[in-house]
Amino acid sequence: MDSSHSYLLDGKALAQRIQTQLQEQIKPLLSATGRPPGLAVLMVGDNPGSLAYVRGKERACAKVGIASFGRHFPANTSQVELEQTIQALNQDERVDGILVQLPLPDHLDSVSLLHQIHPDKDADGLHPVNLGRLVRGETGLRSCTPAGVMRLLREYQIDLKGKQVVVVGRSILVGKPLALMLLEADATVTIAHSRSHNLPEITRNADILIAAVGRPRLITADMVKPKAVVIDVGINRITDEDGKSRLVGDVDFDAVREVAQFITPVPGGVGAMTVAMLLQNTVLSYTRSHFVG
Repeated sequence: MDSSHSYLLDGKALAQRIQTQLQEQIKPLLSATGRPPGLAVLMVGDNPGSLAYVRGKERACAKVGIASFGRHFPANTSQVELEQTIQALNQDERVDGILVQLPLPDHLDSVSLLHQIHPDKDADGLHPVNLGRLVRGETGLRSCTPAGVMRLLREYQIDLKGKQVVVVGRSILVGKPLALMLLEADATVTIAHSRSHNLPEITRNADILIAAVGRPRLITADMVKPKAVVIDVGINRITDEDGKSRLVGDVDFDAVREVAQFITPVPGGVGAMTVAMLLQNTVLSYTRSHFVG
């Protein structure tokens, strides 16, 4: 039976290789600069999912030699205090990357906080200036999750030139920037979403199908072209019949892996790549601030 299974795109293993490369890259720069790269992750409140993500990011930083300047604020922290913190980090020469962990408590405006981050320290690659650079095909910090997807496709030598790629999801975090990166790689890109008519008809045209909607197991086997490449960006926590909670993607993994040629697992696929790209953006800012100009 196994021979009909698709080939797994192992984001976790690639992320570990990237972390090792970054570690090697940082070592010789330390003596030249006198300091390690620095990343500040700001977290507000006690969302358990966010807490786990932030800890994971800080562990990854420690592993590659990036200094963490993270701050954990109480849930009732004001917009003004967070803005002042970001301004101070913008000025802080030890900090190369700044990231606000989402979601934030309801009384805070995450978009206006994002605008406060200096574009060259925007470790998440979501500042309008960096998105504008992406639209124009100029160099700049790239959104971590889409960049992670592109890096994974490149690692497995999946050719994008002229291929039909369908991205399901149009968020500013993933769908839109990813579509632009795919266009840059000469793919023919369709963006589908919750309002698209005949979604299965659209997805069945895809040589490469990317699901980024945040709906558990939305993509079923009958929506996938045989031998397609399926990238699952979704991370959804569901509770099984026996009350156990676990993570699943936007793709019905067990069924789709019988049809697809390549598929990413959840967890162990795109999520690990997102963190690797965050570290890579931080190191990129660090090398630029010291060695460019």
